Amino acid sequence: MASNPDRASYFPAIEKKYGQPMSYWFDVMARIKDDKYADQMAYLQENYGFSRAHANALVLYSRGNTTSKRFNTFADYLKPLDATKQMTMKAIFAAITAKFPKAELVIAWNQPMIKIDGRYVFGASAQKAHILIAPFNAEVIDDFRPRLADYKVNKKTIQVPVDWKVDKKLLTDLVAASARAGSSGLAR
Repeated sequence: MASNPDRASYFPAIEKKYGQPMSYWFDVMARIKDDKYADQMAYLQENYGFSRAHANALVLYSRGNTTSKRFNTFADYLKPLDATKQMTMKAIFAAITAKFPKAELVIAWNQPMIKIDGRYVFGASAQKAHILIAPFNAEVIDDFRPRLADYKVNKKTIQVPVDWKVDKKLLTDLVAASARAGSSGLAR
């Protein structure tokens, strides 16, 4: 269900798991509509045994937030960012797409991602004080640790400055390694 941003996609599972049609659950939500989000979540979990994911989908849908999708395109993702972050994010993805003609820049999990041959291989996200880059296969980070000495390296991400002078060779090598980790069909 995580791949479908429509919160209503949870409704068949909610009906099946909790034994009532959605009209019943909408009536429950109408009775607690003035409660805070956290109180509504707790009510569903404590009184009906809802999982966090199911409660979240129902509560947010009832509050008018029918989708978890915030961005449709890379341009949409960039709009709220300041000029420096926009420039760095554009440079990151331009370096990758220039090197890998099969690369597809998509929005997934509300952030820009690179897919090659239908598989995710790289993602990036602009944070308040830095940009996180990530090969989709976290094991790749361990293989690249010697080359990442100048960066803060987390378990699955690499932190770069918002005004990063993009290291194109590092990026393309990370993407190639991530793609190879899932398939031996990507040429260097």
